[in-house]
Amino acid sequence: MNKSESRYFGTAAKMDEALIACLEKKDLEYVTVKEICERAGVNRSTFYLHYENIGDLLDECVEYTNEKCFERYSSDLKDVKKRLNSDRAEDSVFVSPEYLRPYFEFVKQNKRLYTVVLQHRKTFKTDSTFLKIFDSVFSPAMDRFNVAESEKQYIVRFYLGGITSIASEWVGSGCKDSVETVVGLCMRCIWGWKEGKRGEV
Repeated sequence: MNKSESRYFGTAAKMDEALIACLEKKDLEYVTVKEICERAGVNRSTFYLHYENIGDLLDECVEYTNEKCFERYSSDLKDVKKRLNSDRAEDSVFVSPEYLRPYFEFVKQNKRLYTVVLQHRKTFKTDSTFLKIFDSVFSPAMDRFNVAESEKQYIVRFYLGGITSIASEWVGSGCKDSVETVVGLCMRCIWGWKEGKRGEV
């Protein structure tokens, strides 16, 4: 990365942070470019050099957040096809502690951001973003187990709703419980198995 690229990414991060700070206090339609620039310490010409409007900045903020979350997953966990072709039964299970733990660790370390995202679910297109993530993982797994196409979205919504609701409740309490406690709770809710079963972490 050259110096100009480094300066751009530094400025972009400041504007992302400024947008999040504004959204802590008001809805997106009431946020102005002037406010963002003042909080970020940049001028309007810098803003418009990189973005056409606040919507572009929001899109960048969402994409950056998703990338940071995905960085927590190893290449083996991301390689869904490889896991599905494995002979190990546990590799076919995609709601597992190893998948949940990086997600909840990210949420805990980004409580402020996650709180804003939950307050503005439609603005951040939270459901569509998570649906893409879940679909990339669950769809191949459901294909392997011959789940009917008409049932897939219901199943994905079930997991999506449950896990994000637990994350929301956890953030609301200040993430007082440990990551392991919350992951274990998710597993028990999903599997309904007691200690010593697959739901154990």
